[in-house]
Amino acid sequence: MSNRVAVVTGAGQGIGRGIATALAASGFLVAVADLNLDTATRTAKEIAEAGGTAVPVGIDVTDTASVERAVASVTAELGPVEVAVNNAGFDDFMPFVATTEEFWDKILEVNFKGQLRVVKAVLPGMLERGFGRIVNIGSDAGRVGSSLEAVYSGAKGGIIAFTKTLAREVATKGVTVNTVCPGPTDTPAMDAFVGTGEQGQKIRDAMVRGVPLGRIGQPDDYPGLVAFLASDDAAFMTGQTISVSGGLSMHG
Repeated sequence: MSNRVAVVTGAGQGIGRGIATALAASGFLVAVADLNLDTATRTAKEIAEAGGTAVPVGIDVTDTASVERAVASVTAELGPVEVAVNNAGFDDFMPFVATTEEFWDKILEVNFKGQLRVVKAVLPGMLERGFGRIVNIGSDAGRVGSSLEAVYSGAKGGIIAFTKTLAREVATKGVTVNTVCPGPTDTPAMDAFVGTGEQGQKIRDAMVRGVPLGRIGQPDDYPGLVAFLASDDAAFMTGQTISVSGGLSMHG
């Protein structure tokens, strides 16, 4: 795995930050890609201070030109992208009847089409070189549904189906494609749409009651699996959907 180039979207904080840090610790050259370049810069600096190699890059996954510029920048600075982790995401809690088409568009642009854009930008090079690892971050909401997250659940369900189909298309070319599905996770993004007050705590408590292991996820619960899927050890795994959610959903 040493010196392979990995780009992680939404890597400035939360789950993405944990993934970027873990990949760097495993020897990858990591592009910390985020809409917020300041948070990306801080994370890249922390990785470098810990002995890893990381560069910050601004990216807006809802903008094809931005994605293409980011990939070109990473390629120029670190080398061709060999691993892509599609982690950038957005959601807000509300009943479906309260949603608008503008909200639908934002959810789909970030959580579904954003991943398509990144894959479209990096996949041709992977196919040409005969090697690639794509890890799409889904959600258990896309596997079993989640109240007040109908559109988000649909987008993540779409990612799961997209991953399986793409995995079949590129299987003979040395490229693997897998989905990791986190459950509810304590991140700044959750704080933003659940809130940190009394009502937010009630929602969190309800989430905890639904998880057999008795807690919601932490950002450090996911990077190990992502690093494995990005490694040579996972060369015979593709098209898989793996939940990391404390037993919230159990498949098999």
